[in-house]
Amino acid sequence: MGRLGVTEILVILAVVLLLFGGKKIPELMKGLGSGIKEFKNAAKDDSSAKKEEDTKE
Repeated sequence: MGRLGVTEILVILAVVLLLFGGKKIPELMKGLGSGIKEFKNAAKDDSSAKKEEDTKE
């Protein structure tokens, strides 16, 4: 049950296509990509701020 085969992935993609439609999927992926990018930038800024605090002490 741990691994997905080609058939399962195709079924999932078909269901997503039916639910959201062809025009909405690129908008969803764009939003997801920008969200991931913002998360990475925030994590990077947080780790650099923590390093600065460590060097000041």
